[in-house]
Amino acid sequence: MTYQPVVPVGGYAGWVFLNRTMDTQQAAFNSSAAIQRDVDYFKENIGEISSAEALVNDRRLLSVALGAFGLDDDINNKYFIQKVLDDGTLDDDALANKLSDKRYYEFSKAFGFGDFDTPNTVLSEFPDDIVNEYLDNQFELAIGDQDEDMRLALNLERSLGDISQLDTTENGRWYTVMGNEPIRSVFETALGLPSSFASLDIDQQLEGFREKTEQYFGDSEVSQFSDPEKREELVKLFLLRSQIENGATSYSAASNALTLLTGAV
Repeated sequence: MTYQPVVPVGGYAGWVFLNRTMDTQQAAFNSSAAIQRDVDYFKENIGEISSAEALVNDRRLLSVALGAFGLDDDINNKYFIQKVLDDGTLDDDALANKLSDKRYYEFSKAFGFGDFDTPNTVLSEFPDDIVNEYLDNQFELAIGDQDEDMRLALNLERSLGDISQLDTTENGRWYTVMGNEPIRSVFETALGLPSSFASLDIDQQLEGFREKTEQYFGDSEVSQFSDPEKREELVKLFLLRSQIENGATSYSAASNALTLLTGAV
């Protein structure tokens, strides 16, 4: 049986509770029998996998591999996943480089089947690196079963710091944010962007993200979110605005908090 995380209340109050109990709850989740069986199987067998075809044909290994990158829903898309892995990331025409969701790029790059004669699966640290990502992502999914906004906030807290420090241009960081569906969702909600926003030209979207981010945070760049306090401001804005949009019972309290927060920034 897998441990089910506890989120007794939604909104920012729930986020505060989750942060206070995070270490204890994640440790209980990670030690669940079902999770440990999958982790042990991956560690024991991934070193023998030398091709994308071999990986997609082992469902238990593939489940952990995809789960480490938040791509669990692709478990049955074997041909697509094999193509992403076989193409690698070094060629501009590689499938991972053409997909807007950059999690596929990170997935393909991590395994290295299409980039190197010898894949990364043989590296001694590889199993632990993938398993650590898998455990974090699966815990987030379990949180999402209780409260989807909490899952998105957790993912943002874990991933945005890395994106903000990528060795690329500020536009490059923004394109990474825009190509990561869960993180993009947080930004769109927090910044009050309409559902039609995604249909705009990509350059217009970039301009919109920049303008709104500067409006609320005094800075238009993603790099500012390397600061944990800035990420916390973003999470709070996201949760309060989502709470209001979803018609939560604590609408008045959330609305007042949002007014104070946006007024302060």
